[in-house]
This record gives sequence, C-alpha cells and structure tokens, in this order.
Amino acid sequence: MIANTPVNKPLEEGILLLNKPLHWTSFDVVKKVRFLIKAAKVGHAGTLDPLATGLVIICTGKTTKLIDSIQAQEKVYTGSFVLGATTDSYDLETVPKPTESYAIPPLTQVEQAAKQLSGTIEQVPPIYSAIKVGGKRAYKYAREGSTLELKSRQVTVHEFAITEFNFPLIGFMIRCSKGTYIRSIAHDLGEILGTGAYLNSLCRTQIGDFRLEDAFTIEGLGDYMKVK
Repeated sequence: MIANTPVNKPLEEGILLLNKPLHWTSFDVVKKVRFLIKAAKVGHAGTLDPLATGLVIICTGKTTKLIDSIQAQEKVYTGSFVLGATTDSYDLETVPKPTESYAIPPLTQVEQAAKQLSGTIEQVPPIYSAIKVGGKRAYKYAREGSTLELKSRQVTVHEFAITEFNFPLIGFMIRCSKGTYIRSIAHDLGEILGTGAYLNSLCRTQIGDFRLEDAFTIEGLGDYMKVK
C-alpha cells in the first residue's frame, strides 16, 4: 500500500507499507526502498527484529516527519512461544536449553499467566536488544559474553490472547504499546509457568490503523516500480 501519496506527487513523498521478509533487518528494507524509488530521504517507523516478519512502515520525503507519531501507536503481533526450554536471547537467535524439571501446564493456567502479563506492567528488555547502554547496543555486550543488567520499563499490553495450545507450542495475539518486547513476554510467561519459554515466531500485523494485508511484499514493490 502507498498511503498519503496524491496522484500528482512522486513516490518519493509518501508512506509505504511493506511486509518484511524473515532475516531482513528494518534497515535492509530502508536500503531496498531507497534503491527502488530513488528517494534521498527514507526512514522506517519502528524496528522489527530480523527473526520477525510483518509490517514495516517506510516514510519517504516530507512524510519522515510523521515517523515519531506512527511509532507511538499501538502494535498488534501474532506468533508462537515454545514452553519447556529457554534461550539467552529469548528467541531463536541463540540455542534453546531444555528446562530440567517442570509440570506441563493446562490451558487454563496458561491463560491465567497471560492475564498476569496484561495491562500496564514492568518489563525488562532482553539483553539481546538494540537498547543503548553507555553508547553501546546491549546486544553487542551480550555477544561478547559480558554481564549486563537492563532496567525495567513500564509498557502496556492491551490484549494478550492464547490462540492455540498444543504443548509445547503456544499461539498468541498481542496488542500492545510502543516499546513492548514480545521476547520478554515469552520469557516472563515461562517464568510464571515454571517451564521456561522462548519466542519461536513473530509477525507484526498492525501499527495503528495500518495493516499488514495492505502491504507490499519486497518483490511486489519492485514489480510496481517497473510498470509505474
């Protein structure tokens, strides 16, 4: 989708909705858009981890002024957690380590744990994150094997629904505020249940009123530019 782009304006002035492929960084998407539309001013409205897929909003030209307001809007994510193991990164960037002893929880217990992680909560970001500590990204400390304690922050989980439960896999839908780490929710859920847990897959489906179903694939944007 190309939003806020009048027909008499070049593509360099608008908002692009893109479906980020797995393993791409948000900056990879920015570079690709800059190459495809030949725009000098391109930015993204919210980072998405390389191991996640889904909606990335790209602002070009004067619409880059809207980035902060778009980033501040609610996000919706779907995906899956795996119970019975943990990882240092809280996702599949690092190797899962099986939890030695635990009881398999019933669905009712999982749903109760999700309720405990709903509303306004204190959340500690993963050490494998882009948060800066002393001018250096936290994930760089983590990859060096350094010990680092990040401060908790207040976030809001407006909705946390369990959409599938087939142990050890849990499907979910989460609607949350800016700054919420779904990987930390996975970790905290595992702590509450006593099983350990990590994020297995993640897709961002919505930012404010912008939806994934209206987004271009990278290939689709390339095809669009060929015929424009």
